[in-house]
Amino acid sequence: MNTVHDFSARTLEGVEQPLSAYDGKVLLVVNVASKCGFTPQYEGLEALYRKLAPRGFAVLGFPCDQFGHQEPGDEAEIRSFCSLNYDVTFPLFAKVDVNGDGAHPLYRHLKKAAPGLLGSEAIKWNFTKFLVDREGNVVKRYAPTDKPESIEKDIVPLLKDPPA
Repeated sequence: MNTVHDFSARTLEGVEQPLSAYDGKVLLVVNVASKCGFTPQYEGLEALYRKLAPRGFAVLGFPCDQFGHQEPGDEAEIRSFCSLNYDVTFPLFAKVDVNGDGAHPLYRHLKKAAPGLLGSEAIKWNFTKFLVDREGNVVKRYAPTDKPESIEKDIVPLLKDPPA
């Protein structure tokens, strides 16, 4: 498995979704949580998604409960929270682990492809972001403190020359 497109993940609705469905799109893959200090970033993620989706961009949200039990809800509660509080329309997936032996294979790949500071692969907290190009290659990793609007400058150049 060499690219993000080689993986699949279960959606919040329980459907196994091959990430190859996003072939040709620039992606921002984010581990999200409903009760985190960074949760207001949902607003910026949704704004980016709505602005850039017509040009071939998608945000993929992966709820995670590994950091301070900040995503305690089940799939229905997560969907309701995101919809009611942030009007989230970008794709959300079922809860995953991003660290440890039970880490989702996608996250194992992302961490290896774009290590953090000093080469550390571990995800430090919720709202760590990975930018992925149209071919499914991991381009860059962003810290939880990096606001979605600050990442737009890196996304836009990847949107040029969409596949025919």
